[in-house]
Amino acid sequence: MKTEKTVPELLCPAGDLTRLKTAVQFGADAVYLAGKEFGMRTASNNFDLTELKEGIDYAHKNGARVHVACNTIPHIDEIERLPEYLTALNDIGADAIIASDLGTISLVKKYAPKCELHISVQSGTVNHITATEFYNMGAKRVVLARELSLEEIAKIRDKTPSKLELEAFAHGAMCVSFSSRCLLSSYMTGRDANRGDCAQPCRWSYSLMEQTRPGQYFDITETDKGTYILNANDMCMAPYLDKMRDVGISSLKIEGRAKTEYYVAVTANAYRGALDSLKNCKGEWQVPSWVTEELNTISHRAYSTGFYFGRPENAQTYKDAGYIRDYALAAVVNGYENGMVTAVLKNKFLSGTKLNCLEAGSVPFTVETDALFDQDGNRIESAPHPMQIIKIPFERPIKSGSMLRMKAE
Repeated sequence: MKTEKTVPELLCPAGDLTRLKTAVQFGADAVYLAGKEFGMRTASNNFDLTELKEGIDYAHKNGARVHVACNTIPHIDEIERLPEYLTALNDIGADAIIASDLGTISLVKKYAPKCELHISVQSGTVNHITATEFYNMGAKRVVLARELSLEEIAKIRDKTPSKLELEAFAHGAMCVSFSSRCLLSSYMTGRDANRGDCAQPCRWSYSLMEQTRPGQYFDITETDKGTYILNANDMCMAPYLDKMRDVGISSLKIEGRAKTEYYVAVTANAYRGALDSLKNCKGEWQVPSWVTEELNTISHRAYSTGFYFGRPENAQTYKDAGYIRDYALAAVVNGYENGMVTAVLKNKFLSGTKLNCLEAGSVPFTVETDALFDQDGNRIESAPHPMQIIKIPFERPIKSGSMLRMKAE
């Protein structure tokens, strides 16, 4: 079996320019994003061409790559607008374009020859024949279907050209559909999931009704509110990154282009720490405990390992939408002066609140607020106003952009 022992690339989501910069600052090797059209997440702000150029320049200046998603299934009026957009991506220096539709793939090769072609998860690649055929069509990378086990990925790696890169999801929300291709949203709401506008009906509560008994509902759940029978748990493969590396995965993808800046910072920092630990490990590797603790500070559903170890067990939460929210963002650091950390307030807290600091490249640490001051240096007992400038005594500077968070109430 051919395996790559090189630590995989960390590929993080960027829903807008702020989140792109956050991902890079907190350790992403590459980011993936989309323009105002042709991407699978219309809930994100996404990028116009001016923002894309700024984001690409920022990423390149800091040693990161930018992959642009053009992975919708475009209708005829949309695909006629695509050549102009692809030409622009080619000219502003996008590193890769992610596509799934065969027509889009052909246009990428024609109008964006400087960009790598990456085959989207939407293509549902689950075998080596398909992966190799995409390689023969010019693909540098294939994003593998989520429904594969590690054992199957190892076989695909063994039977595909060594120059073909394999990308796989390591963290984030899971769909009940096959490789994210779903008709449920379009059928129920008219919002097409395959064109980036999913309404997430898999997260809704359902009841059972028999055809000849309209209005008579039957309990199929554990609660009296219905069942969340389609509500898949989130994926978290942080404890198994060595196994993902050993089967030859080239890039680990974090799901979440519609998620917050805080989510991007936490996941990028945690997985960067885990991958660096793996790279430096000389013996049997275990994920650092702080990494798993960090991944519990973001809003998430119960974690699972998806299909990587076979058919999922305990892969859905039936009683509710399943979100766990343990921490809230208190403030974002923007400077240090005269022994004081200055920060912009995001959520109210009282003097004496014990804060936890997320700083790029560091294991999270505690910041006490026994003394709290406003921007004029006046002692205050609480910080109640969003966007208020506050000052907290601390023994050393904390990097700008670091996030101070507190236990959620």
